[in-house]
Amino acid sequence: MTGRTSSPTNSPPDTADGPSSAELAPARSGSGAPRVAARQGVLSALRPDQHPTPAPRIVGMLRIVAPGRGAVPTATSTCACGRNRSAAGHQHVLALITDHTAHRDLCPLLTEERNAA
Repeated sequence: MTGRTSSPTNSPPDTADGPSSAELAPARSGSGAPRVAARQGVLSALRPDQHPTPAPRIVGMLRIVAPGRGAVPTATSTCACGRNRSAAGHQHVLALITDHTAHRDLCPLLTEERNAA
């Protein structure tokens, strides 16, 4: 080991002439006061929406997995009303997509929401 000692944080040595890291440096204009322009900013004219529209409730979902050429596609159709269907194979998945689309028009949960609106 050598006789040199070093600072554990590799920070520059303290000098008596310059400001320490905790002191504010004077502003470049020479006034000696730090700038506080952020406190004098203009208030925004845009107000947050007082009555935000609620996000639509997700009732049904269609999940399709098509891994690539030569692989068998699969699909799952689920709904909050209790409907849960799945299909494997190209033709069966296409039929499930059509069935899921038709169910969106006939689902009792969605028709109740439409009638209430």
